[in-house]
Amino acid sequence: VQLVESGGGVVRPGGSLRLSCAVSGNIFSVLTMGWYRQAPGKEREWVASITRGGSPSDTDSVKGRFTISRDDAKRTVFLEMSNMRPEDTGVYYCNAVQIDGWGQGTQVTVSS
Repeated sequence: VQLVESGGGVVRPGGSLRLSCAVSGNIFSVLTMGWYRQAPGKEREWVASITRGGSPSDTDSVKGRFTISRDDAKRTVFLEMSNMRPEDTGVYYCNAVQIDGWGQGTQVTVSS
């Protein structure tokens, strides 16, 4: 199983980005999927997760700004980010919980 993130980039404070994570193989529909991020000089932190049934959860710092979703037919999980802040800057990683699978990461930079 491989995970490939895309959609990172540079955005101004208050702007939006949409990250995608495509998962190979036929087990996507049974996986709980998550997004993590790692800021420079900091440890990787959990951002959001979504269960196989589509129930989302996220960390307090992104509530009301980030939305995690999934499309099982496309084997893809998304992270919609809006009203972004400089502290959202980091490398964002996709995670498949049950198999401890990780993508290579995609850089997100929020800067004016």
